[in-house]
Amino acid sequence: MSEDRSAIAQTWKGLLPDLLGIELLETSAERVVARMRVRPELCTLGGVLHGGSVMAFADTLGAIATLLNLPANARTTTIESKTNFISAAASGVQITGECTPIHRGRTTMVWQTRVLLESGKLVALVSQTQLVLPPAT
Repeated sequence: MSEDRSAIAQTWKGLLPDLLGIELLETSAERVVARMRVRPELCTLGGVLHGGSVMAFADTLGAIATLLNLPANARTTTIESKTNFISAAASGVQITGECTPIHRGRTTMVWQTRVLLESGKLVALVSQTQLVLPPAT
């Protein structure tokens, strides 16, 4: 997959990452960085970002990072994800996610995404395992 941010974003037009409003800032085999505005429709009661929105944001970054590291024509899917919620993100703020590798193997890749407020305060720490699948036949 190309490291071109606009080409990556184009592939998800109309899909969940687009609906979430994820904006890619950096895409490389070593690191994926994106931001997302916390909008009311992404929140739960009390006007704070829903945990599922945090998880979908981080899962998207881990999937992109994996795609940028896959062998030619290989595919991927998330097989495990764990989220530690540390603090809330209120409606109206912007969060940033930084995804870096923990393990990049032939059959699995493990990524860690730190989700942060603009102040640098940690919102969540997400670890996910991606399965590396052979090309579709």
